[in-house]
Amino acid sequence: MIPGWPYSVIAALEPGRTSWTAVLDAIRLGPDDDEAVVTAAQVREVVARLIEAGHWGEGDSAILVIFDAGYDVTRLAFLLTDLPVELLGRLRSDRVMKLPAPPRQPGTSGRPRKHGRELALATPATWPDPQITTSTVTSRYGTAVATAWDRVHPRLTHRAAWLDHDGDLPVIEGTLIRLQAGHLPGDRDPKPVWLWCSATGALPAEVDRLWQAFLRRFDLEHTFRLFKQVLGWTTPKIRQPQAADRWTWLIIAVFTDHPGRRTPHPGEPPPRRLPDRLTSRVGDVRHVKRGSGEDAWHGGWLSGTCGSRRWSGPAGAGRSRSCGQRARFTSRPMRSCAPTMGRAPSGLTPFYWWITCGGWNARR
Repeated sequence: MIPGWPYSVIAALEPGRTSWTAVLDAIRLGPDDDEAVVTAAQVREVVARLIEAGHWGEGDSAILVIFDAGYDVTRLAFLLTDLPVELLGRLRSDRVMKLPAPPRQPGTSGRPRKHGRELALATPATWPDPQITTSTVTSRYGTAVATAWDRVHPRLTHRAAWLDHDGDLPVIEGTLIRLQAGHLPGDRDPKPVWLWCSATGALPAEVDRLWQAFLRRFDLEHTFRLFKQVLGWTTPKIRQPQAADRWTWLIIAVFTDHPGRRTPHPGEPPPRRLPDRLTSRVGDVRHVKRGSGEDAWHGGWLSGTCGSRRWSGPAGAGRSRSCGQRARFTSRPMRSCAPTMGRAPSGLTPFYWWITCGGWNARR
C-alpha cells in the first residue's frame, strides 16, 4: 500500500479466459522478515486449508503454485518439499544454472560430483541440446516455441539465505523451460522467458501446460489494478500497519462478494445488467453520466470512472456545450460522484461512502 509495507497475496486462478481471481490469503511483509520463509509459511497454511476443505485428496494431481520473478523459487521448493505442490517461477535472464552430474565412471576415486557443467541463460553456447521442444500456434503471440532441460539446478553456496544451513547444501533439481514467442502486440521484439519448475521428468504436454499456466498468472495483475483503481486499496493515508491489514482484508471481502463474479445467494435478485451507455466523453476525460442512480452506481462507483477531474464550466452549463466550445477541467478532487443519491460525507470517495454507509441497497 505504501513503501515499506509490501503484501504477499495468494489467489486461485479460474480455468478459461477470464481475469477474475479468487484471493485466498494476504500477508504483510515486515522490514526484518525473510521473504522466502514468510511466503513458505503462507503457502503451507493455504494448502492445509485447501486439503481440510476437501479441495485436494490422495491421488489428485499436485497443486501448481506460480511465483513472480521476485521470489526465490528454488529455495521455496526446498522449504515446501513435503507438500503436494509443484512450484513454477520466472528466472532472471542472467542466471547461471548447473546441469546434472554425469554418471560416475568405474574406478574413479574421490568425492562424487554433485554438479555438471554450467548452463548460462544469456550464453547460447553453453546450452546443450534440449530434451523437449514444443511449438504452439497462439492468436496473440504467434508461434510460441518452448524448449526444456531436465534436472537443472542452481549451485548453492554458504552465503545469504544459506549461510546458517547445517550440513551439505542440497541439490534442488527441476525443469528449466525457455519460452520464445513469435511476436508481441505492437510488433515489439519478444525476449525469451526463462521458467523453472520443481517437477522433474516432465513430458511435452506438461511443459506446454506449465508455460501456459505462467501466462495466466498475469490475471492477478488485473486484480491488483481493480484493488487500487476501483476499490481504493492505496487511497487512504493509513498510519498503522494493523489498520493496513484490516483495510486490505476489507478490500478482499468486498471483491469476493462482488455480485458480478459470485453466484447470488438464495433469494437474492440476480445482478443488474449494466446499461448500454455508462459514460459519455467530454474532451478526453471520461466522467460519470448525470442520469439515473443506476448510471451513477455502475459508471462511477464500480467501474472507477469518477476520476480526479471535474467540470469547471459556467454555472448551469451542465455537460452539454455548443458546437466548437472546448471543455475545461480542473484537477481538484470530486466530492460526490452520485448527485441523484445525495451528498457523500466530505473527504470520502464514493467507495468509502458505500462501505461506511451501508451501500447502494441501503439508500434505495
